[in-house]
Amino acid sequence: MKRQTLTLLSAALVATAASSAHAQNAYVVGVTAAMTGPAAGTYAPVMDALRAYIDHVNGKGGVNGRPIQLIIADDQGEPSRAAANAKKLLNQDRVVLLINSSLSSTYAPVVADSKRAGVPLLFAGSACPKETYPPADPLQFCSTAFGATFDSRAALDFIKSQAKEPVRLGLAAMAIPLSRGEIDFAEGLSRQVGMTPVDKQITPPPTPDYTPFATKLKDANPNWVWAWSPWISQVRTFEAMRRLGWNGQYVAWAHLNAEEDLARIKDPGLFVIGSNAFFSDDLPIHAEIRAVTHRANLKHPVSFLAEGFVAGLVIETAMKGAAQPTAQAVTASMNNLKVDLKGLRGGPLEWTKDNHFRTRQYYRVWRWDNSAGAVRRVQDWVAVDVKQ
Repeated sequence: MKRQTLTLLSAALVATAASSAHAQNAYVVGVTAAMTGPAAGTYAPVMDALRAYIDHVNGKGGVNGRPIQLIIADDQGEPSRAAANAKKLLNQDRVVLLINSSLSSTYAPVVADSKRAGVPLLFAGSACPKETYPPADPLQFCSTAFGATFDSRAALDFIKSQAKEPVRLGLAAMAIPLSRGEIDFAEGLSRQVGMTPVDKQITPPPTPDYTPFATKLKDANPNWVWAWSPWISQVRTFEAMRRLGWNGQYVAWAHLNAEEDLARIKDPGLFVIGSNAFFSDDLPIHAEIRAVTHRANLKHPVSFLAEGFVAGLVIETAMKGAAQPTAQAVTASMNNLKVDLKGLRGGPLEWTKDNHFRTRQYYRVWRWDNSAGAVRRVQDWVAVDVKQ
């Protein structure tokens, strides 16, 4: 019995040593994400697609002869859970790259732990904080399509180009830091460009009934509304306003759900502005996404998956530039990075030492076209240089 116990203990030690050796050899990437909870529809598809892409990369031999080990922890969009996840990923799993894909209310504790550990933090699928803009925080990076201030500038430029009468602007956000801050910015900007902001509604993150907020917006009589928040908040506010009889034009950010919902709602007055190509473009990379995610047996609509592949391409390229699986090597690689996104956006994603957002942002606008019976582009790529 004693010999059997020793044998089992030896086997356990060998397995632990092998696991440790594998982790030391691998690029270990940790994620805290809203995989479940009210906001999961925005974030879980991104991380599921990322996991499928990393499995695809590992199936081809990994990067620099090393596998990428991806560890995803669910925070349900709650700051306390995100903080606990970050601590474990940094202190126990010894990740060389930490990823946040959750509500902006989770950012502060994750950023703090990333800084303490000296490990780079990538926002992927979650809104880009201003600390990634020039001059960038040394450890914060963002691959997500949307970016505060730039998005509102692009949206209001589009509204001005389309409006046939003076713009009475309604504004809609969610009561989370980045969403509220962006809509506050848009309110001030709208006055500068000659629009009249008539009302601003901020909905709590879990909102069972959007009717009270939609009623206040409708009663202010806007002819255009700009919304920048998680998709569920944007689309349910719009649908509630339509049920109340409002017939104005509504511009929302094109989150991963947008292509599918434009086709479901079939309302030409709902515009979405975004930076990811729609799957109706049917690019070669879209065929690759379909194939990879089919092998992974993902159940999300394929149009939900582009953002996860962008993150995957970014991580793969960053690891290629890091000869050793260390946080320092990965950070150095990310400080001088150019990622070929294969048409998923209007151009490559490029980071410099001082710009961890991107050097150029691209925008398209879509809506439902009744005559075509399909989603159609209203505006093709418009490039915006991102400068200090």
